[in-house]
Amino acid sequence: MNQTRTFLLFALMAVAYLLYMAWEKDYGPQPAVAAAATSSSSATPAIADSSVPGATAGAAPAAVPGTTSETSATAQLVTISTDVLRLTVDTRGGSVVRSELLGYPSVPRTKKDPDPAPVRLLDDDRAQYFVAQSGLVSNQGEAPDHRAVFQAAQASYALAQGQDELKVDLTWQDAAGLKVTKTYALKRGSYVVTVDQKIENGGSAAWQGNAYEQLQRVAPAQQKSWWQNFSDPSSHSFYGAAWYSPEEKMSTLPFADFAKKPLNHAITGGWASMLQHYFFVAWIPQAQDANTYSTSVINPDTAQPVYLIRAVGPSLSVAPGQSVSTASRLYIGPKLQGTLDTVAPGLDLTTNYGWLTVVAQPLHWLLSQLHAISGNWGVAIILLVLLLKAALWKLTAAQFRSGAKMRKLQPRVNALKERYGEDKMKMQQAMMELYKKEKVNPMSGCLPVLITMPVFFGLYRVLMESVELRHSPFFGWIHDLSAPDPFFVLPVLYILVMLATQWLSPSAAGMDPAQQKMMKVMPVVFGFMFLFFPAGLVLYWVVNGLTSLAQQWLITRSVERADAAKAT
Repeated sequence: MNQTRTFLLFALMAVAYLLYMAWEKDYGPQPAVAAAATSSSSATPAIADSSVPGATAGAAPAAVPGTTSETSATAQLVTISTDVLRLTVDTRGGSVVRSELLGYPSVPRTKKDPDPAPVRLLDDDRAQYFVAQSGLVSNQGEAPDHRAVFQAAQASYALAQGQDELKVDLTWQDAAGLKVTKTYALKRGSYVVTVDQKIENGGSAAWQGNAYEQLQRVAPAQQKSWWQNFSDPSSHSFYGAAWYSPEEKMSTLPFADFAKKPLNHAITGGWASMLQHYFFVAWIPQAQDANTYSTSVINPDTAQPVYLIRAVGPSLSVAPGQSVSTASRLYIGPKLQGTLDTVAPGLDLTTNYGWLTVVAQPLHWLLSQLHAISGNWGVAIILLVLLLKAALWKLTAAQFRSGAKMRKLQPRVNALKERYGEDKMKMQQAMMELYKKEKVNPMSGCLPVLITMPVFFGLYRVLMESVELRHSPFFGWIHDLSAPDPFFVLPVLYILVMLATQWLSPSAAGMDPAQQKMMKVMPVVFGFMFLFFPAGLVLYWVVNGLTSLAQQWLITRSVERADAAKAT
């Protein structure tokens, strides 16, 4: 198998994978998606009572909503800012309704727009509705769920210069003396928000209930064309709910399967999240507590259903005159590999590589180390290709050596074609005798392909999913490795490299003229497709092709020199 065929095998498999993903987006089972929103940003989907969990103490009780005075009270929005996060908390429930990642611009920085708006992950706009909620429920009395109105001392809080931690208190109290203080704690440089709920019982009877945390969101609108779904990296990422347990590791549930495969499972030491391309939000309960995890669809028969994942904690009991605190953590940020497992076990798995995880995670680690040395993600990709080529040198050398020998035998193979004409059986027998006599193994190139294939696809997933490459510049005209090459230089280089590779490679014996013409056209076809691929991926292909071409040329020359020395 020559180098061109090897590449085409990779390329065809990659395209088949992308075509399948694009087909799934367009024709596979889809969740209902809302039409374009025309309402203001403060409008939210109608929330049914099923958004409030029932307390789990004793026999499963019904949900207890807030009182009429609570649901009709006026709420306010509170802004909490650190060096990396800006949160908007609604005092109705103390829910985080907006989050802006200050270090991640929504679009690449340019001279015309040097300071674009940051990525907004959580959002209370109807079209992008995605909120993080927490609260308390009880089957014996009042409890502030995510619809109860809390009080805040001020409307804005910011981490001061030299300050490492910022705490914000929201308070709620009923007429019977039950007081709840919900405290948000944020640290400098961290995407983790600690949410503490302190329950103080000033009444005359014991209070029992449960704390819960949940995420609600609508499915992202998929109004892209078939070609956009094919070429956009975000179209091939997982969108939906995910949860983790120490026993089963991470499990996922796409929006389309919420109604068909609802979750209802007790987990200790886990977390619940909503994933998307590059970023995610996760509730992380205390590791020692057994939580009941569940999923549901709110308003499933409407044009804009809301998808919910929830964790309900163990039963809490607060005697009169006593207080109890319960805490959980909320992660709102990027999928930063190598650091998330320090936040919670298994959180690194949110970068969903699928079955390629075992290959992709080590490759990402290696790519990160090379970036630490070079300071440029494009240079790190080049260094990674060179390291992989060095590690697989001997395997690919056998492939190229076989190709060089077959190229030398090409005139004799053509003579056999003329002798046997259309008798393919005799043609194959004669070729096998020729290969045996000249000690050429036409299958020697298969082993390198089988070994490098998982490496290739693993690296492909790394380059598609790594948030570090998002808006990262290379050199010159490439200002964003996650976006297509703006001047198509890399795709053109790729075409030239593959045409040169074809010239060095022997044509396959027995291939008819139509197939040979198709093989010659394929680099141009794939080069055209690469016009719309992320520049980081095309850079990998170009460097990989150049190194393979150089290796093939060196080995071909060494074989020719060895033959010339024997002849003299």
